[in-house]
Amino acid sequence: MVKVLGGVWALLLGIVLIMLGNGMHFTLIGLRGAIEGFSSAELAIVTSGYFVGFLSGARYTPVLIQRVGHVRVFAALGSFISAALIALPLLTEPWAWTLLRMLIGFCMSGIYVTAESWLNAAASNETRGKVLSAYMMAQTLGIIGAQGLLTLGDAATSVLFICASILVSVSFGPILLSAVVAPVVEVSRAMSFGQLFRASPLGAIGIFLLGSVYATQSGMGAVFGTQIGLSGAQIALFIATLFAGALVLQTPIGWLSDRMDRRVLIGILAAAGAASCALGWMAEDALWPLIAAAFLAGGVTTPLYALLLAFTNDSLSAEEMPGASGGLVFSFGLGAILGPLAAGGAMEMLDPHAFWLVLAVTFVAISLYALYQVTQKARVPLEDTDSYLNILPTASPMAVEVAVEWAHEHAEDEQEALAAAEAAAQEEAFEHELEETFEEALEEALDEAFAANETPVDIQGAADQSAIDQSAIDQSVIEQSIIDQSGIEQSIIDQSGIEQSIIDQRDGRKTPAAAKSDRTDSAAAGGSDEPAWQTSTSHDALKAQWPPSTP
Repeated sequence: MVKVLGGVWALLLGIVLIMLGNGMHFTLIGLRGAIEGFSSAELAIVTSGYFVGFLSGARYTPVLIQRVGHVRVFAALGSFISAALIALPLLTEPWAWTLLRMLIGFCMSGIYVTAESWLNAAASNETRGKVLSAYMMAQTLGIIGAQGLLTLGDAATSVLFICASILVSVSFGPILLSAVVAPVVEVSRAMSFGQLFRASPLGAIGIFLLGSVYATQSGMGAVFGTQIGLSGAQIALFIATLFAGALVLQTPIGWLSDRMDRRVLIGILAAAGAASCALGWMAEDALWPLIAAAFLAGGVTTPLYALLLAFTNDSLSAEEMPGASGGLVFSFGLGAILGPLAAGGAMEMLDPHAFWLVLAVTFVAISLYALYQVTQKARVPLEDTDSYLNILPTASPMAVEVAVEWAHEHAEDEQEALAAAEAAAQEEAFEHELEETFEEALEEALDEAFAANETPVDIQGAADQSAIDQSAIDQSVIEQSIIDQSGIEQSIIDQSGIEQSIIDQRDGRKTPAAAKSDRTDSAAAGGSDEPAWQTSTSHDALKAQWPPSTP
């Protein structure tokens, strides 16, 4: 995050300074108006004048930028704001304040468009989401910080108005000096309210009603505080709490938005806003119950704006989203013009606590219409929804369009990452199952092998013993073969002896023992020791006579 902010810190610093000046002048209108004796209805008209100018600036500033460039438009609009802020304490008339507020609203809208275009150009596709979040946080911190600055002076003098003018003028320095690229500003043609309603009824009606809530809170909150007798410091705390609640609740609401039906969540948050307004109405002038009511009422307002944008985008195609962004901003601006008028009129006719009554009725209308829409159309599957848009109601149409595009791309990236994670998980599960199957098969085979023996033995020992047994068997076979061979040879020898004995008997020969005895006797008598068969008849002759004739 630090690396991301390193390239846009000067732009963000300029945004904080702008919001400090703008936030101071919003609350000063209510404080100084009460001092000047303006009625609730007159201050309501002054408040609505700002949003008339803001809506006009969002429409025509891109045309001015295309004609003369970012730097010239930015410098001219900044000069007009500084002059108008200084002129407010000089021209303390409702009609003059209304015109000056229209001028300030027009110029602030143009400054937002210019600064946001530079900020968008400084961000890459990978960092755009974080840069947008940082931009929205800078805006909110600027508004909250502005309430603290109000305690440093007296609204009855011109000092605080001059301080607001100085802050706005100083903010141009870091923005202009850091903006080296002049990006192209292209704002798509906005959808008409009818087209937007046909595409997303809840988006069109909800944004319109929420514009009324936001403008009443930010513009008429200080008027309510002065009329019930709060001090300047208490009023500043009350207004700061409205925006602090949004800063705290934005993240958990965004987390819920991506995990449940957004229509149901819109209904729940709007009902919670109505409950907080009931608490504020019952608190009368007790400070801390009023602070608690402001925290919850303001805490759901800004997230509801982002939630309605995200829900509307879920009902549109990618080609329709840019035009729908402009249509949503227009619907919000229209509600912001009418809301203060309704609240101011009710406070004029009833009492200051009608401030809470108007807010509660509007919240209830949003809640009931959201829950009604749940029964009219099937829920969009979570995997087909875009990411939650962390964006403020003060953003220009260009910023909304950029945020919508980022949310759509981010949702696609998340779906691809989820699909890849599921594929990897399935592959891992398959490998694990295959491994378990192999282990089970091996275990069954070993169990069957062990079952054949009375006692289990060590596998390696069994293998070694098997080798020894096989060697012994082979040795026995060899020895038996030798024995058999010896027996065959002995049989041949015995057979030869038998044959020789038969020949000797038939030829009148003596046995070898008798022949030996004869040879002994002959030798003793001095005769020859050769056998008689060797001296009388040859071996071939004997064979020729075999077999002998029958006697």
